[in-house]
Parts: sequence; C-alpha cells; structure tokens
Amino acid sequence: MKFFIDTANLEQIKEAQDMGILDGVTTNPSLMAKEGITGTDNIMKHYVNICNLVDGDVSAEVISTDYEGMVREGEALAELHEQIVVKLPMIKDGVKACKYFYDKGIKTNMTLVFSAGQALLAAKAGATYVSPFIGRLDDISTDGLNLIAEIRMIYDNYGFETEILAASVRHTMHVIDCAKLGADVMTGPLSSITGLLNHPLTDIGLEKFLADYKKGN
Repeated sequence: MKFFIDTANLEQIKEAQDMGILDGVTTNPSLMAKEGITGTDNIMKHYVNICNLVDGDVSAEVISTDYEGMVREGEALAELHEQIVVKLPMIKDGVKACKYFYDKGIKTNMTLVFSAGQALLAAKAGATYVSPFIGRLDDISTDGLNLIAEIRMIYDNYGFETEILAASVRHTMHVIDCAKLGADVMTGPLSSITGLLNHPLTDIGLEKFLADYKKGN
C-alpha cells in the first residue's frame, strides 16, 4: 500500500518523507489556501517545491469545470514537473479530459468520487488514480469502506490498472481497513500515518527495557 500525505504544508511533508514511508502527496486549492498560498504563480511554485521534496507522484488540481479549461490547466501543471499528476473532478468534462491526458501519456487523478459507477467510468477513461472520499461518505452515515470494496471487486473483475486512492482518510483505522480491503493508496493527514505507531504495550515495553538497563548500570 502506498502512503500519500494530503497537505500543502512543507514541514509535514518533510516529516513524512524523513520517515522513509512517503510515496506521494495530494493537495488542492483549499489546502494551499490553508497554508496562505494564493495566486496562480505562487501555487505553481509551491507545487514545484513539493515535487522537489518528495520522490513520488504529486497530485495538482485543476479549478476549471469545462473541458477546454481542464486541458489548458492540466497541460500547464504537467509541464511543471515530471512527478505532477493532474487532478480532475469526477464530472462529464472531467472524464473527457481524463481520456485526453491518458492519450497524451499524462497521469491523472479523478477526484470527488462517491460511487462505484463513477470509479468505473474513471477507469474506462484511463485514470491513473481514482479517489473515493471515504470520510465524507461516513459523514453522511454511508459506509465509505464499502465503496472501496466495491471498486476493488470491479477493478479486479476486469483487470483495470487504475489505482484506488482512498481519500478523505480521517484516522488510523481508516488506513488499516483500506489496507485490508486492498486499496492501492491512502492519502490523509500526517496524524493518520504517525498514529499507526501508537500502541500502549510498545510504550510500556520500552519503558521497562530502559528501566532494566539503568538498573544494570
């Protein structure tokens, strides 16, 4: 399972990268704004800064909702760095743009996916990644993890190469459950990754080991 971090914060990205477990980054205009990064030029520069910090794919999102705008923005984003993945909304023109980029050999991430049908269309259009938002489904009392299972079954049935990128991951159990279901990638906040380290028996055991060592010295 690949671990992506969902942020535009360079310090958090570096922390995950330094752990040696980071495979990529996802971000969006909202996360950019959260870090005080606004304006097209500044956002473009920040995407490059992120790419220079990590080894894997970096999803950069278009803001257009029409085909021509998505193609124009996506091409500009793809030219920034070879690690850029063009992030497209799961709408009709987004699917059309996805096929365009597939034919051009440019990686894509279809975002805001909330149904198996949407994921099927994304795979048919040649998406590199499909991003089902499991946390947002949970928010409306719908089982987000069931969507991961449905997509996994469909993709396995037909041999689609599109990778399932579990998005809107909120906590560590989301990560574990997605791994059990066969999601190819997870993306979430740094806390959802570092939280996997936590176990009281590890803390107790380490404390005892250190205490015993001190007794013998």
